[in-house]
Amino acid sequence: MSQQRHGSTPGSGSGQVPAFPDLPEATIARLPEYLRALHNLGEGGSDTISSEGLAAAAGVNSAKLRKDLSHLGSYGTRGVGYDVALLIEQIEFVLGLDQRRAVCLVGVGNLGHALAGYDGFASRGFKIVALFDADEAKVGEVIHGLTVRHIDELGQVAVEESIAIGVIATPAGAAQAVADELVAAGVTSILNFAPCVLSVPANVDVRKVDLAIELQILSFHEHRKASLTALPGGRSATGAGNQEAVGS
Repeated sequence: MSQQRHGSTPGSGSGQVPAFPDLPEATIARLPEYLRALHNLGEGGSDTISSEGLAAAAGVNSAKLRKDLSHLGSYGTRGVGYDVALLIEQIEFVLGLDQRRAVCLVGVGNLGHALAGYDGFASRGFKIVALFDADEAKVGEVIHGLTVRHIDELGQVAVEESIAIGVIATPAGAAQAVADELVAAGVTSILNFAPCVLSVPANVDVRKVDLAIELQILSFHEHRKASLTALPGGRSATGAGNQEAVGS
C-alpha cells in the first residue's frame, strides 16, 4: 500500500499521482533511465511518447515500463501515450530531485578527480559542494573550483553545507573509516566506489559501484554466448535476436 505524506505533490489536483508511493527496488533502479530518456525526448521537441517509444529509448520492454509507471499512478492516455513534461515532473518528485542535493566526495585520486569534474551531476539535481582527502599533499589543491579539505573537517562542513550524500572514492582499506566519518557527520546516504563491503547503521543507505564486478558479469555473458555457439545446433550471436540490456 502506498504511504501518504502531507503537502502538495505533482498532479495531486487531478488525483493522478500518489503522494509518495512504495516502489519495488527494481522499479526505483529503472526510474532514472526513464527520466534520462524523457529529458532527451523533451529536448528533441516531443510532447508525448507511447509506452513502446519510451521503453525503446530506456532500453526496457514496454510491459515492464507500464507496470513501473503504474506505481506512480501514471497510466498514459490511450492513443496518445504519456505527457513527457508531466512524467518528468512525476519521476523527479518521487526521486527527490525537486530539490538539489548537496554531495561531498572523499578521496581525490584519479577516480575522485574524474568524479569531481563530471558535469552530469549538476544536470541531474546534484551539486558537489566539498572535496576531502587524508593526504596532506592533496589538501589545498583546487579541483574544478573546489579546494580539497582535510577529512578532519568533514563533520563541520557537512553541517555547514547540509550535505545529503557522501561519495567514497578511496582505496578499499580506507573506505570503512571514511564511512564511519560520514555517518558520524550525519550523512545517511553513501555512494561507494571502493571495492569493499561497508558496515553501516540500519538507517544509512549504501549504493556500491564496483567496475570489476560489472566486468565479471559481462565476462559471464560472453562465456555463456561462446558456450551456446559451441553446442551442436547452437545459435550464433547474430541469430540470437536483440535482447534487453543485462541488468535492466
